[in-house]
Amino acid sequence: METQLQSIFEDVVVMCIFINWMFMDTPEDERTKLISCLGAFRQYWGTLPQESHEQCVQWIVRFIHSQHSPKRISFLHDCLAMAVETSLLPPRMVCGALISSDSLEWERTQLWALTFKLIRKIIGGVDYKGVRDLLKAVLDKIQTIPTTVSSAIVQQLLAAREVVEYTLDRNACLLPAYFAVTEIRKLYPEGQLSHWLLGSLISDFVDSFRPTARINSICGRCSLLPVVNNSGAICNSWKLDPTTLRFPLRGMLPFDKDLFEPQTGLLRYVLEQPYSREMVCNMLGLNKQHKQRCPVLEEQLVDLVVYAMERSETEEHFDADVGGTSQLLWQHLSSQLIFFVLFQFASFPHMVLSLHQKLAGRGLIKGRDHLMWVLLQFISGSIQKNALADFLPVMKLFDLLYPEKECIPVPDINKPQSTHSFAMTCIWIHLNRKAQNDNSKLQIPIPHSLKLHHEFLQQSLRSKTLGMSDYKIALLCNAYSTNSECFTLPMGVLVETIYGNGSMRINLPGTNCMASGSVTPLPMNLLDSLTVHAKMSLIHSIATRVIKLAHAKSSIALAPALVETYSRLLVYMEIESLGIKGFISQLLPNVFKSHAWGILHTLLEMFSYRMHHIQPHYRVQLLSHLHSLAAVPQTNQNQLHLCVESTALRLITALGSSEVQPQFTRFLNDPKTVLSAESEELNRALILTLARATHVTDFFTGSDSIHGTWCKDILQTIMNFTPHNWASHTLSCFPAPLQAFFKQNNVPQESRFNLKKNVEEEYRKWKSMANENDIITHFSMQGSPPLFLCLLWKMLLETDHINQIGFRVLERIGARALVAHVRTFADFLVYEFSTSAGGQQLNKCIEILNDMVWKYNIVTLDRLILCLAMRSHEGNEAQVCYFIIQLLLLKPNDFRNRVNDFVKENAPEHWLQSDWHNKHMSYHKKYPEKLYFEGLADQVNPPMQLQPQYLPIYFGNVCLRFLPVFDIVIHRFLELLPVSKSLETLLDHLGGLYKFHDRPVTYLYNTLHYYERHLRDRTNLKRKLVHAIMSSLKDNRTPGWCLSETYLKFGMNPREDNVWIPDDTYYCKLIGRLSPGPFPNCDWRFNEFPNPAAHALHVTCVELMALAVPGKDVGNALLNVVLKSQPLVPRENITAWMNAIGLVITALPEPYWIVLHDRIVSVMGSPALTSETEWAGYPFALLDFTACHQSYSEMNCSYVLALAHAVWHHSSIGQLSLIPKFLSETLKPVVQTEFQLLYVYHLVGPFLQRFQQERTRCMLEIGVAFYEMLQAVDQHCQHLSYMDPICDFLYHIKYMYTGDSVKEQVEKIIMTLRPAMKLRLRFITHSSKIETSSAAATVASTSSSTPQADCIPPTLFISA
Repeated sequence: METQLQSIFEDVVVMCIFINWMFMDTPEDERTKLISCLGAFRQYWGTLPQESHEQCVQWIVRFIHSQHSPKRISFLHDCLAMAVETSLLPPRMVCGALISSDSLEWERTQLWALTFKLIRKIIGGVDYKGVRDLLKAVLDKIQTIPTTVSSAIVQQLLAAREVVEYTLDRNACLLPAYFAVTEIRKLYPEGQLSHWLLGSLISDFVDSFRPTARINSICGRCSLLPVVNNSGAICNSWKLDPTTLRFPLRGMLPFDKDLFEPQTGLLRYVLEQPYSREMVCNMLGLNKQHKQRCPVLEEQLVDLVVYAMERSETEEHFDADVGGTSQLLWQHLSSQLIFFVLFQFASFPHMVLSLHQKLAGRGLIKGRDHLMWVLLQFISGSIQKNALADFLPVMKLFDLLYPEKECIPVPDINKPQSTHSFAMTCIWIHLNRKAQNDNSKLQIPIPHSLKLHHEFLQQSLRSKTLGMSDYKIALLCNAYSTNSECFTLPMGVLVETIYGNGSMRINLPGTNCMASGSVTPLPMNLLDSLTVHAKMSLIHSIATRVIKLAHAKSSIALAPALVETYSRLLVYMEIESLGIKGFISQLLPNVFKSHAWGILHTLLEMFSYRMHHIQPHYRVQLLSHLHSLAAVPQTNQNQLHLCVESTALRLITALGSSEVQPQFTRFLNDPKTVLSAESEELNRALILTLARATHVTDFFTGSDSIHGTWCKDILQTIMNFTPHNWASHTLSCFPAPLQAFFKQNNVPQESRFNLKKNVEEEYRKWKSMANENDIITHFSMQGSPPLFLCLLWKMLLETDHINQIGFRVLERIGARALVAHVRTFADFLVYEFSTSAGGQQLNKCIEILNDMVWKYNIVTLDRLILCLAMRSHEGNEAQVCYFIIQLLLLKPNDFRNRVNDFVKENAPEHWLQSDWHNKHMSYHKKYPEKLYFEGLADQVNPPMQLQPQYLPIYFGNVCLRFLPVFDIVIHRFLELLPVSKSLETLLDHLGGLYKFHDRPVTYLYNTLHYYERHLRDRTNLKRKLVHAIMSSLKDNRTPGWCLSETYLKFGMNPREDNVWIPDDTYYCKLIGRLSPGPFPNCDWRFNEFPNPAAHALHVTCVELMALAVPGKDVGNALLNVVLKSQPLVPRENITAWMNAIGLVITALPEPYWIVLHDRIVSVMGSPALTSETEWAGYPFALLDFTACHQSYSEMNCSYVLALAHAVWHHSSIGQLSLIPKFLSETLKPVVQTEFQLLYVYHLVGPFLQRFQQERTRCMLEIGVAFYEMLQAVDQHCQHLSYMDPICDFLYHIKYMYTGDSVKEQVEKIIMTLRPAMKLRLRFITHSSKIETSSAAATVASTSSSTPQADCIPPTLFISA
């Protein structure tokens, strides 16, 4: 091939010399000659196989570049150009070969200039992807030019710049400018200057993309902060790059500088929040299974420790023995450090060295004991498994922070903080022990300043009697936890204290139930004073003992002190693996395997009444355990069955709205495991929780069916297990897709008449059967109608007593089957009361019903009320059902007295109490729980002597068991308007119980949110509900913990004639409470909420929903906090206030936040956007909220834009999914001007990334809506000034989000646009050919004309 080409092109060169020597021609003749010169080559090219084409072109370029005469090179270049123009050679191949030629060097200036002139001439014929590759190659070639060259050759080198300039010329439109900027930004990242040869060409081009970058940026994003554990917090909004801590920005656009900065403030803020470790892992994409060090996280942890040291130094009342507010910070830091170092996300030695570096020369020593206490936590727990060298850097810190020359005195060991003062000495003891065990030469003599501390510990160790009155035991445990010989004594004393000695026994509630004698648990102060390692030893010892007792089937129950102490230890997140994880995955299964039902009952009680902040996956795992437990024959026992069902009910109703979907989607392959196979009440409770969760998180917003969602299989399985209906008043509160599901899956119900008939039939049988065994067999047989409680009712109604056979039948039916009888009985009662004549007969009915509960102990109050509340009666019957509930709860004094006495005698702060057991026992002595029909056994003739074996009860009673049922009762009463007054009465008498509710504020929040539509016009009932629950807690909370003073003063007073309407100042003050500090600090480990921000958010939302003001007005007032000039809102913190409004408004029901849409519509209609003369300048500058705000030049439209961004950034994906509808139905009809279009793009552009990740359908709808709006603007406006930014943004959407998914709809729209716009967007429509002449003509008719250089036209465009 090379020989033939050599021959052809040598002939061409000869012909070139001959022609140039002989003739002077016109351009037309020149063209003819060039074509004739290429004749031989044309024939040869035609015979070449396709795969040899590239090799051939490369040879030609090498041949040309090997020439030395500029004239020859120029002639041969002309031949090449003619070959391209006559479509003999493909332009992309020629350009590629020219640029990649090794001979093309800047030193050969003439060759360089001629080559780039040729490329400039033919590049127009290259497809756009080829142009992109050529641009990259040209830029790389330019990079080879050194920084200093002779000025004489610059002119020739500039030929390369001309190629770049032509390529980037937006009017020439050789490729999407978006492609060009991507290549440029790869070569010249943010902050790097382009090559000198290109001058300002590159920077100007990149700057032209700043508007596109701003359209894709959330205003003030760096100032927006989440609430940890809030529903939005787990979404993609808060993700950061784990190596740089930057936001994960899409596309190589020139975003504002602050968006490229590491977001240390955001990570620090989240790290500072208690219970934030899951969110930190989520933000940084850290996986516990893959142990990877994360230096940026490590650095922030170190900075947080330094911050704590500074806080300790400056705190006014800092007292080493009290700790001040920084004490909570140190406690939290210790927990964070252990977690992140344990999972190897942070390196302990690196952190200690970094700390030393940052504290050197600072003189911060007030917090040194706390710092050493934090380090001791990790050292004592991990020194045995790691090398000594990892821990030695701590001694450098010691030298820095303990400069004393004399001995540090021994602190007062009666104070808990003394354990912190001893921390450094304990660290030295552990290091020394490790050195001895390793026979290391690194042993360090005890520093002189610690000598007194060390001697005190040695002396205490020799003492054989250790009391519990001071912290000596804790000190010894902390110092010697890695030395088994020394550790046994102090740990033995702790263990002995809570186990109780072998001989002493005490009574527990019920009959035949004895427990070991120790009743006083270890106080929290003491547990807090133990290192994590010592706590792990203690909890391991307890768990091992419980398993041992379970295997031994001991008849003596666990000591109350042990159970309470174990509960307290489970609050420590640092010991999760031995704590709650061991409890759920080892202890429970072991106890169950051993059939130790007493211990199982104890563990479930602990979970119901003593656990706080248990992660949702553990709770759902326990729920799954409970459902499998319920099916085991041995649990068919009154007390255990009641406990299993009560615990399951608590677990289901306590699920947080944002927890439901993530947890239940884990069981989609086998939903049976988290559903009850037989308890209709539990499955109904789950459906109610599901309805509430999907409503609060707006999961179903914008959809009308559950098909294709995670809850379809769950609902279907529930309907297979326990088919049931819902009353219309309950169903009307469900989200629309759930309503549709239950209407489609309607279950035929037995008529009340048939029920009455069957009861009469069975009662006749009862009276006519003579043989006792036959009676017992017939009525307790599996499969017989569950009507026995109805029969007992009739016996009492007619004869006023029940015989012994009735008792036997009840015993034989068993606890599990009896639930079905209670269900039927609930329906039968409604029928009986509905048809009762009233007066005497009604009183008789009430009396019998109460006797069945309190006198005969046939059914417990909480079970009966739960069944009644969960039935699906309509209209009048529903009212009768609620009337029965009210009578049961209030008519006799039995339950009211129990509630009043329990509320009066007890406090909810169990973790601060040492005498809970005594109060518990005295309450049970006054009001004994009878769960085995004892009352009935006493009343039958002859009386039966029952001594049932009770399982141990440590915490529970009928009042506490009733609380989750009361939650459900309140909701049922709220759904039915006519029973509002009854609900108020119930709240008056029983509301005090909410003092013991685990999550009173969350319950109020969920109730006001879910029933917002029902409560809109019932302001009195709303106020009553809030008042009842909040006032129950007033004695146990510090003033100002929840509702604002203004609300308590004005909002709580019922004034029908003169309703209080809050002013702007009220709303400003309320939003201001979301900044750190306004709420009293507390121990978050036992709080309803995990941290101050979550607490502030929920109490603020509760107060706003409780106002007697429509949601729309409240929403507008919240927006006005920043949209109107408010003296209470400082300008410099405006984005923080917007962040607070975004958090609050998105946590409220739809009527509150949907008003933002109205504000946007009003801005869209404002003169600033509709009139083209109104604008004072460049629209992109005016929509840059931060810059405008700083220069006092902001306008209403930029404020609304920034506020919308803050709100939508915090929104759930359900709330965001209303945006496509809002765009297409509300905004699209009003968008007519370019400014309106740009405003819409600015509004929605930044959220496309989230739509793509979480709801792709919405993203595609928005993509199409953007083009439809552009079409309207194109038709309405004569002149378009910002075509390039608009097109750049649409290309960004295509290449970052939609791809070709919307190609079909979009192509039709683009074909209708003005030619200049069509030209720019042609790479989206994949047009196969565009005539240069028409393109040139059309572009010339717009604002700028396309320069028509002597170049080959762009003829070939291939699909993207």
